[in-house]
Amino acid sequence: MGRRSDHSREELTALMIRAGTELMAQKGFVAFSAREVAKRVGYTIGTVHNVFGNVDGLVTAINTASFGDWADALEASLATAKGDRIEALVRAYFSFARENPHRWAAIYDHRPARETLSPAQQETRGRLMRIVAAEVAAVLHRPIDDALGTFARSLVATVHGHCSMAITGSWAAMGQHDPEDAALARVRESLAAAHRP
Repeated sequence: MGRRSDHSREELTALMIRAGTELMAQKGFVAFSAREVAKRVGYTIGTVHNVFGNVDGLVTAINTASFGDWADALEASLATAKGDRIEALVRAYFSFARENPHRWAAIYDHRPARETLSPAQQETRGRLMRIVAAEVAAVLHRPIDDALGTFARSLVATVHGHCSMAITGSWAAMGQHDPEDAALARVRESLAAAHRP
């Protein structure tokens, strides 16, 4: 029987996100089970639906928390960067994916409709790109506008492609090595080209 009066809605939300994050890290998106999350916190699946609306809402909340942790990791890397801050970002991108492969993959495996995201969730999810855009703007000595935002997203896509192929083993299967160095080289080339008039 669920302990329906033991926790407030806010406490239940935090409990389920924490338990769901642990389960996602262990099992990945394909094997994820909201029923297992409910079991781990001692409530019924009905309580999960009551708190998050549906399983999609729970996964969205878990992935939003992952975005927050990922942005924290980027900021921590930048805080200790002694030289090239772009390199620090690229290395931190790979590091988070390597250390949290299931959580990282779940962000891309689950695609909630943008209109289902709360303003707070959109803010948390957008933080990572704001960090990247700020560093790109600093390198290029340009303001953060729509064009720079698009360029920064393209750089992230470049790094993501290399990272995805590294995590899945595709990079090594092609006989390639050092995907981080290759991704960093492509980013530097793009930044150098953007500097040209």
